[in-house]
Amino acid sequence: MTDATEPAGVSPRLLAPDDHALMLVDHESQMGFAVGSHPMELVLNAAAGLAGAARLFQVPTLVTTVMEQHFSGPVFRGIREVFPDRDSWIDRTTMNPWEDARVRAWLESTGVRKLVLAGLWTEVCVALPALCALDEKYEVYAVTDACGGVSPEAHERAVQRMTQAGVQPLTWLAYTLELQRDWARSGTAAAVGDLVRAHGGAYGLGVEYLWTMLDQDRRERG
Repeated sequence: MTDATEPAGVSPRLLAPDDHALMLVDHESQMGFAVGSHPMELVLNAAAGLAGAARLFQVPTLVTTVMEQHFSGPVFRGIREVFPDRDSWIDRTTMNPWEDARVRAWLESTGVRKLVLAGLWTEVCVALPALCALDEKYEVYAVTDACGGVSPEAHERAVQRMTQAGVQPLTWLAYTLELQRDWARSGTAAAVGDLVRAHGGAYGLGVEYLWTMLDQDRRERG
């Protein structure tokens, strides 16, 4: 199978690099200060991994902020290092990104009908646009470990509200591997491995171990 070929029989429910857009919503310092649903280091790691996967697979991605200069502060380093072009970001006053016409215009310009969302807080800046996008007949996905709410209750109820409405939840690592799906896709396989080793936790540790042992074995065999 070549990098560009999808095998027969693959469900259209699976995400592919060219069939969706990603919105990274308000991953900013002030929003992160109030997150109580997850340890912030986990959210930071997941958001950085998700951003890296989107760039690797050339997924149309919008970074959007809320009153960045006056309230919410800087975007997480792991995102702004991957998407440093601030001119392409959209800074809003609306809590719900969908209520900013520029956000909807950007999504329409991508020409896709699947939308993947992650952001802070889950119960506001992710759940609200997710519900609006569903009403506009988009297929909507939420990367829940790259989100955070003000409490476990707030995050869990937001995820429950979204999934009951039809949003499909997944994690950043599941998203990444769903886009890769076949290690024979050599154009991205090594870079996915690097991303996993950097952000994949215990799985990344296993990949690091395997690659190191195989490399050592190759050297010993000459």
